[in-house]
Amino acid sequence: MPSAYTILFIIIVIIAILTWIIPAGTYATDKAGNIISGTYKAVSSKPQGIWDVFMAPIIGMVGDKKTEGAISVSLFILVIGGFLGVVNKTDALNEGISSIVRRYKGREKQLIPILMILFAIGGSTYGMGEETIAFYPLLIPVMMGVGFDSLVAVAIALVGTQVGCLASTVNPFATGVASQTLNISPGDGLGSRLLLLIITTAVSIIYVYHYASVIQKDPTKSLIYDQRAEDEKRFAIKARTDDDHQMTGRQKTVIWLFGLTFVIMILGLIPWTNLNSHWTFFDTFTKWLTGIPFLGNLLGHDMAPLGTWYFNEITMLFLFMSVVIMWVYHMKEGEFMDAFMKGMADFLSVAIIVAVARGIQVVMNNGMITGTVLHWGEMGLHGLSQSVFIILTYIFYIPMSFLIPSTSGLAAATMGIIGPLGHFAHVSGSLVITAYQAASGWVNLITPTSGIVMGALAIAHVNVNVWWKWMLKLMIYLFIVTCVFLGVAAVL
Repeated sequence: MPSAYTILFIIIVIIAILTWIIPAGTYATDKAGNIISGTYKAVSSKPQGIWDVFMAPIIGMVGDKKTEGAISVSLFILVIGGFLGVVNKTDALNEGISSIVRRYKGREKQLIPILMILFAIGGSTYGMGEETIAFYPLLIPVMMGVGFDSLVAVAIALVGTQVGCLASTVNPFATGVASQTLNISPGDGLGSRLLLLIITTAVSIIYVYHYASVIQKDPTKSLIYDQRAEDEKRFAIKARTDDDHQMTGRQKTVIWLFGLTFVIMILGLIPWTNLNSHWTFFDTFTKWLTGIPFLGNLLGHDMAPLGTWYFNEITMLFLFMSVVIMWVYHMKEGEFMDAFMKGMADFLSVAIIVAVARGIQVVMNNGMITGTVLHWGEMGLHGLSQSVFIILTYIFYIPMSFLIPSTSGLAAATMGIIGPLGHFAHVSGSLVITAYQAASGWVNLITPTSGIVMGALAIAHVNVNVWWKWMLKLMIYLFIVTCVFLGVAAVL
């Protein structure tokens, strides 16, 4: 099986070839950039050539007028690497992992449902995805240390968050964008989506829990057993689990700062005022804090309140906390810079994979074939019964989610078309949104066009074909559950 880079580049080539075959087309858009249904028209073909294929990963990193670059995500990943490099220099993480392994000895599997529920909540409420990249270096040693493998570690965060996205309740990047396009409240259909979240999260937890139980009893049943010895060495499992040393006071402080960093990140990313217009406490506090004479100038008047953060702000957070840990641990400047740069180097391949994956979207957009694919869907879904319409809408969004892995981008590009079609089929706009979200979350569990998937697998050193093999049954279960749920909901 070729490397992740090669797989992604092959997909770029295939999409480029399709731009020579699929007619180019476009839709008219309103001032907000939303597609206007019924305005599709053919345009001059823009087949993508060799130049475009090799430019795609470059533009995927820096962006152009049609596609947002992945530079903010890639930089976030690199700074996380530097942050972890500094934390690892203190040896606090190793001691903390050893403590967790000892504490959960004999009840290791309790970690799986607890962590997956937390990740699912993150995915459902604010679209947690790329942020999980920071968790894998911590989860992998813990899961391997208690007798599982790195597949379990990847599944806890990746499956957890994407199942949460599959049943997004108030996710502003999926539910919010789509609801705004259809001029309905993000709260419409909240009850049914919450039920779907509970069902799909339970199915996923059972699936991961069963696999973990099997390989804990017989490690040879692991799909990556052949690389276990290498993984144990790569992730320093023996050193992290056999160490009986007690943590020093400075190491305990570092662990608290480590955990606090992730708490602040999550608080910063949850759109509090979008969830409830009265939840303005962070805005009010930040305005008060920056208004204090001298202190406001010292902190910076442009300080963004929690709840409005995105990749720039959380990248800054990890950089800042790296410096704080350096001072708390009394680390020398030379040691700090060496640890930070080595940590960034360890994550360089992950940062590049995200950009290459974005290159697929670049070829799609520049080849002008997205509009045509949407038009085919618009024509094919017209005039169907409620249950058939919503299930076919879900199926329609599966390839579209592959071509446009961005949930907000997919919503903005298609909801203006599919939403009105749902109205003609007497299907509520909120259920159309549920179908779109379910397809997007389902596809983003396995698609190689997703930087989240490829980044996680790169950190865990798991080949994508192994991941597909492991995920096959779960994908089938989730597909069936979602189809039944949508079909029943359409007629109720």
